[in-house]
This record gives sequence, C-alpha cells and structure tokens, in this order.
Amino acid sequence: MTQLSGSSDVPDLGRRQFLNLLWVGTAAGTALGGLYPVIKYFIPPSSGGAGGGVIAKDALGNDIIVSDYLQTHTAGDRSLAQGLKGDPTYVVVEGDNTISSYGINAICTHLGCVVPWNTAENKFMCPCHGSQYDETGKVVRGPAPLSLALVHAEVTEDDKISFTDWTETDFRTDEAPWWA
Repeated sequence: MTQLSGSSDVPDLGRRQFLNLLWVGTAAGTALGGLYPVIKYFIPPSSGGAGGGVIAKDALGNDIIVSDYLQTHTAGDRSLAQGLKGDPTYVVVEGDNTISSYGINAICTHLGCVVPWNTAENKFMCPCHGSQYDETGKVVRGPAPLSLALVHAEVTEDDKISFTDWTETDFRTDEAPWWA
C-alpha cells in the first residue's frame, strides 16, 4: 500500500526531530542532574577570598580581647583558643608581655590527641602516648613523627587575635611546613 504524503497518520519530519530532541534533552538533563552532586563531592571547596584570618575564641566561644587577655596571662604563658578549622590552638605570650607572632596547633601529630602545655616541664606533653614537644612545638620525643603545626597570630585593629595559615618555612626545622 502506498501512503499519501498528505496523510495525518504519518508525523512530519519536523515533529519527529522535535520529539527526539526533547527525549535526548530530558535524558541528558536527568543524567547531568544526577551526576552533579557526585562531581561536586570530588571538587574541593575554594579557600575563599583574600586569605582573611579567623578570630581566636576562648573556651566559651567569645572573641579574645588582647588587652583583657594580657591582664590575666603572663610572659611565657600558653593557653588554648579556638583556631583555624576549629582546632585548639595555643596563644603564646612573649617575654615582653605581648602576643607572639605565631600560634601552635595543639593536635598531636601521632594520633590526634590534644597536647597540654606542662608549665613545670616547660614543654608540651601528649597524654596519649608520651610524645613531647619543646616550647615552640618542635617534636623532641616520639612517637610523634612531626612537630606541631603553626599558624600566624596577629593582633587586629580592634584588639583581637587573628589566626591565619602558616605557609612559609617552619622556623623550627628550616623546612617547608608539612601541614600546608
């Protein structure tokens, strides 16, 4: 049998192309929509803008005000504050009763315990497995394989402590920082 070209039973080529395009577009959109979260998972978030720091916070979550802090902390004191990524970070008071230009991350490089400052021994001593670090956080006794991480600590214009990433050479070992 022959069909007449004017028959309404046979869709014209334009309509068929439109339906094929619609079907392919729907399938592609669904596939991409399903893959988006998977791809997004494997791409790390950007570090942000101008490299601004994190304001140090005390145990109650309040910003540390330097003038108030120095009234209760003396030279050589090391006390914990909330630092970068929420890690416990030591604020160091220098001999001239100022805040040191660096802070010391309190996470042990062996198994991740928080390392307390031992004033009597003048060093950090890990309670988990006995690792010891000197007053700057350099490892002096294992099993910890690496020194404690450093952060920059600076006093802001509004009298608060700002922690920023330490990416320069580690002054304790003269090597590139392992944590950067």
